[in-house]
Amino acid sequence: MHDIPLILEDYLNYMETIKGVSPNTTKEYFFDLRTFFRFIKLRYKLVDKNTPFEEIKIDDIDIKLINKINLQDLHAFISYADKNRDNGNSAKSRKVASLRSFFNYLYTKVNLISKNPAGNLESPKTSARQPIYLTLEECDKLLNTILKNKNKIFRKRDYAIVMLFLNCGLRLSELSSIDINKIKSDTLTVVGKGNKERTIYLNQSCINAINDYIAVRPKDALDNEALFLSMRKQRMSNRAIQHMIDKYLGQAGFDISIYSTHKLRHTAATLMYKHGNVDIRALQEILGHESVSTTQIYTHIDDERLREAVKSNPLGNIKPEERKE
Repeated sequence: MHDIPLILEDYLNYMETIKGVSPNTTKEYFFDLRTFFRFIKLRYKLVDKNTPFEEIKIDDIDIKLINKINLQDLHAFISYADKNRDNGNSAKSRKVASLRSFFNYLYTKVNLISKNPAGNLESPKTSARQPIYLTLEECDKLLNTILKNKNKIFRKRDYAIVMLFLNCGLRLSELSSIDINKIKSDTLTVVGKGNKERTIYLNQSCINAINDYIAVRPKDALDNEALFLSMRKQRMSNRAIQHMIDKYLGQAGFDISIYSTHKLRHTAATLMYKHGNVDIRALQEILGHESVSTTQIYTHIDDERLREAVKSNPLGNIKPEERKE
């Protein structure tokens, strides 16, 4: 990372090495805080107002300036993210989380500031949204599209990848990082957010798909540990997997601006909850969510189930008797 003040570098190192935050999350913290400090320099008139925002340097940010920052500055930044950068509630909430984490570190961990301006910083209210997912019929359509691939190795590899997405609800980074030696019988160990390991239980369809792929997987792989290999016989990258999924989604007639690898994770969670009678705590464990509140967005129930639930009430068929005068 370039153009970074020492105080921010120390914080990012703390988050990654002490708190165990993943490199990708650390990078998101950096981008959010870099945007924040660029905004602060504009707000405090420390740079010419005509300076292109992306060219504002932050390497001169020091603790003296940070000590001047107050809650109003934080509110102004979130407002700027909303109005000038067109950030939605999700992006604004992440920026709030980044600010809270950074100022909490300065205030409670290294005692570099006398008060925490983010102590009372609220997250923007988010509207409840139902996740987009594939129905059972749409899942069949996607899988059948993959089976049309004439390349035997890629057909079996891609089929196994999609089966794991649809059955296990893996994150993209979890799937790309799978090592062969982490598969034991009907279990798979993956590394999730925060470098936390968790065990995934495989159903027979996943076991069969993995075994079918391993049988044709190139023996002269450049990465012997990686389960899924690219054309160059190296571990498939996140981007390569995304591109592959987009290709099949497009071929199957799905809008790739709406559907993605993460929507396949939504699909697995939804189908488990809807058809497998999986309770929310079990679903939380399967998906690797730290908080059950995160899992609740997957537990949307279709209108028909809601209708049937109301109809099943034992009081649902009582007829009022005619009142006697």
